[in-house]
Amino acid sequence: MKTIYLIKDLAVKSGHSVHTIKYYLKIGLIKEIGRSPDTRVRFFDDSTLKTLGRIRELRLQQKSLKEIKRRLGERTL
Repeated sequence: MKTIYLIKDLAVKSGHSVHTIKYYLKIGLIKEIGRSPDTRVRFFDDSTLKTLGRIRELRLQQKSLKEIKRRLGERTL
């Protein structure tokens, strides 16, 4: 069974701030898996949590967000 997270839960689990997660959404580093039709609340899953972990690793290696986006794109090909 798939685990579903709200943005605040994702922030706690990943160690990123809600603000940072929203920024990563805006620039296309991560994607939501869906939204509530009534409240427009975003939903995420374990794959997003894994991607955030990878982003953190690359940031600790001093990689730019542009480089990280390129590397994440290569993984999905």
